[in-house]
This record gives sequence, C-alpha cells and structure tokens, in this order.
Amino acid sequence: MRVLAIDPGLTRCGIGVIESKSMSLVGVGVLKSSSEDAIEKRLMEIDAQIREWINLHNPDVVAIERVFSQQNLRTVMGTAQVAGVALLAAAQANIKVVMHTPSEVKAAVTGSGRADKKQVAEMVKRLLSLKEIPKPVDSTDALALAICHHWRGKGNARLAEAAAKAKVMNVKRKGSAR
Repeated sequence: MRVLAIDPGLTRCGIGVIESKSMSLVGVGVLKSSSEDAIEKRLMEIDAQIREWINLHNPDVVAIERVFSQQNLRTVMGTAQVAGVALLAAAQANIKVVMHTPSEVKAAVTGSGRADKKQVAEMVKRLLSLKEIPKPVDSTDALALAICHHWRGKGNARLAEAAAKAKVMNVKRKGSAR
C-alpha cells in the first residue's frame, strides 16, 4: 500500500510518501505558499502542489493530520483550510482519506503520545532506514503520519470489517426470528 501523508500548514505543508509493504521512503518534501499572497491564492497554490504529488505517486490512501486546537487562532484556521484543500484533492482523485491526531502519530511511531519532535524524527529515520532526518520538521512529521497510518490503518480496517460483519449477523438474526 502506498500512503501519501500531509502535515497541513499554510506557509509550510509537510508531505511524504511511503511504500508500506517494504516500509520504504518514496518521496518527501514541503509544499510552500507565500505569506505575501492572498489566502485564496495560497490555497490554490497548495492545492496544485498536492495534486502534483498525487499524480506523481499514485497513492492508495491519503493520510492527513487532524487539526487540533492551538493558542494561535490564525494558525489553526490556516492549518484547517489546508487540511480541507487536501481532503478535496484526494476526494476528487477518488482516493480514500484517513485522519490521525498528533498524539496517535507520536504513539504509533515512538510508543508514547507525548513524544517530542526530536524523538519522532529519530524514529522516522530508523523505521525508514534513512541516513539522515529529513528537513524541515514538517516533512518528517508527514512521514511519521504515513508510518502511523501503515500501522494503525491495518488495525482500524480490521475493526471496521468485524463491525460490518457483526451488523450483518445481527440483521440476519433479527430477520430469522420473525
């Protein structure tokens, strides 16, 4: 499974792609927009860059970091807007989208939902067998998100499948009880 992960940000948006079967790096980078431009132009620029990555890497799933509350409302708004652009780009490409919280990502990669960025970055380097930690941190965060989805996605998919089977069984039982 090929996972394209996006750590949304308006000025710097981390993006990374891993091949989860071999747990290997396919691509990593940072999408940028100029703070000098109007918000609509910035979002359009990020949208175009996300679409380029989707077309280039043909992912099976897009993982997006779920926006969480921060002190700076302006930062939260920009992050949420970029997450929305990423959701739309994936949906228009007919690619499944999943979202993970920052603490889920940290826990999946390091074993602790309270790990700091340095610990996450070091584990990304080790898990993907990289010679050095990708820079800037936004790109490393995107790779951590992709790894998180690789591990959590399998478990979540199994749980959803089991819940769907249980629902079918309940419907069958109710139908035969009549």
